Amino acid sequence: MAGKRKTNPAGSTNSYRGDVLRVLGALKVATTDQIQRIGAPHLTFRHADKPTPSKRKQARTASHTAALSDMRGHGLSENGGSAGAGDRLRNLTPKGLQAASYELQRPLTEMGSTGRGAGSSGASHPMAVNETVIALLRPKPNMARLAKDSAEVRAAAQAAVDSPDGIGTIASFWTEVPLPATGTWNAPGKGGAQVDIVLTAPQDGVPLLFIEVDNCHETAEELADKLEKYARFFKRKVKDTDGRERAMWRTRWSVPADPSAEHPYPPVLLVFNRIGERNPNHTIPRLMQLTRHLWQGGWGEDGYHIYDNKIPIIATGLNQLREHGPAGKVFARFGRSGPQTLLDAIGNPRRDAAIARAQQRQRALAQERQAKARQAAQEQVAKQAAEREARRPACATCGARFTDERWEAAEKTNWGVPVDTHPRLCDGCKHQAVADAQEADRPEPIPDWAQQTEFLRFPHRPRCTECTAAFTNERWKAVNRPGWGPVPMEARPKLCGDCDRKEEEGIARSFDEYGWTPEPRHQEQHQEQALPEQKAGGTWLSRFRR
Repeated sequence: MAGKRKTNPAGSTNSYRGDVLRVLGALKVATTDQIQRIGAPHLTFRHADKPTPSKRKQARTASHTAALSDMRGHGLSENGGSAGAGDRLRNLTPKGLQAASYELQRPLTEMGSTGRGAGSSGASHPMAVNETVIALLRPKPNMARLAKDSAEVRAAAQAAVDSPDGIGTIASFWTEVPLPATGTWNAPGKGGAQVDIVLTAPQDGVPLLFIEVDNCHETAEELADKLEKYARFFKRKVKDTDGRERAMWRTRWSVPADPSAEHPYPPVLLVFNRIGERNPNHTIPRLMQLTRHLWQGGWGEDGYHIYDNKIPIIATGLNQLREHGPAGKVFARFGRSGPQTLLDAIGNPRRDAAIARAQQRQRALAQERQAKARQAAQEQVAKQAAEREARRPACATCGARFTDERWEAAEKTNWGVPVDTHPRLCDGCKHQAVADAQEADRPEPIPDWAQQTEFLRFPHRPRCTECTAAFTNERWKAVNRPGWGPVPMEARPKLCGDCDRKEEEGIARSFDEYGWTPEPRHQEQHQEQALPEQKAGGTWLSRFRR
C-alpha cells in the first residue's frame, strides 16, 4: 500500500484514471462532473442522500478528482481554467493525449489537440458540446456496482437503466475534427470546416453523423456558410490506396453500401442550445431556405424522395435531447413535416417501406413460382406414376398386378436372356407353379430290386425317348439287365415297352415285304464249344507253341 500511495498519493485507482483518459481523450476538455457522469454514472445514485447539491457533487466526483490529482503529478493532465458555472476545467497534456490514444485505441494522429486554453473565455461552447455528447450517450449505471447500496438507491438506478438507450460509447465520439476542403487531414487548408462532434456507432444504426452545436449566437447565414463548407468537403475526391478516386470522407470513415443504390452525403445534426440571443424557431426556417439546394431530394417513382449527393440536415434542441434522448421524436429533418426519432430523421423511412414492399412482392412472386413449380412437378410425377401403372403387368393366372419388386425381378435378364422362370406369374402363382412342377417331377419310390444302384444302367425310373411315357416296373427292370448269362440285354433300352414292340413289328414287316429271313432276335447258344484236340505226348498248352 505504501508503494501505491507513493506512486498515486491521492489514492486513485486504474479504473478511474482510465475514465479520465477516455473522456478527456474524446472531449478534449471537461469538468470533473462531466467525467464522472460519463465514466462512472453509478456514483450519481450512490450519493443521492447528501443534504445539499454541492455536497452530493463533491461526494460523487471525489474519486475522479483524486485520479486527476495523481495524473497531474504524472504530467498527464492539467487544469484548464474554469467554466461559466465555476467548475474547474481539465484537459490532457501531449503525454496524456498519447496515453488516451491507447485507451481509445485510436491513432495518435486522430486524437486532435489537447484543448489547452479552452477555458480562457468560460468554455461555453465546449461545455455545450460535452452536454450534447452526454445527451446522446445517456450513460447507464452499472447495477453490479450498487449491489451493497440501499433499496432506494438501487430503485433510482434501475429506473435510469430502464429508460431509453443512448447511442454508442465514449469511444464512438470525436470532437473538433477538421474537414479539409483543401490540404490534408493533418494539415487542413483554407476553405474547410471543423465539425464539433463526429459520431460513429454502426452497431446502433448510426454509421456516421456530423453534429454542429450552436449556442444561438450564429445567424442563419453563418450556419448556411458552414454547411456550404460541409458540402464542399463531401464533394472532394482523392486517390485511395488502390489508386482509385473516392470521396475524401470515405477514406477515413466507413459507411455500408446502400441496397437501393442511393448515395446521400453523411447527415448533419444541428443542436441548438438556447443561451444566446437568437431564437432557433426563427433561425431554422431561414436556414432551410438558404440551404434548400443542399438537402432537397428528387421525387422518385416509388413514392419516396431520392437524396443522391444531398446532405440530410436535422435540427433539435439540447434541452429536448437531454429529456428524450435519441429515441425521442424531437428531431426535425429539413423538408419533412413533423418530428421524428434520430434514426428515422437520418434515414429514409418512405424508401425503406417501399423497398420492404417491393421485397415482399418479390418474395410473394417467388413463393408463387415455387408453388407452381411444385404443383407442376407433382402433376408430372402423378402422370408418370399413372403411365407406369398402366404398363404394370398382370398375373396370367390370377390377374393381380405385379408388385414393384416382382416387376423388377420378372424383367431381369442375363446378357439379354430372361432369368425368371415364370415372368408372367405373380409371386404367389409362381410359387404354386414351382411347387406343382416339383411335385410332378418328384421320383417315385425305388423298388426293392433297385435299391442297389451300383450296377444299374438307369438307377431312377427312365422315360421313353419316343413318347416320353414313364417306364413300367417290368420295362424298367428289363432294360437294366446286364446281358450276362442266358438272358441277353435289351436292344432298345431307351424305348418303353409299347414303342419297343412297335419298332419290332415295323422291322418284321420290312423283312416280309422284301422276302428276307430275319435271324432270331436272340440266338441262344447252349452248346459248349469243343476243346482242341491234344497231341500225344504233349500237354494242353503245347498248342500255343505251334
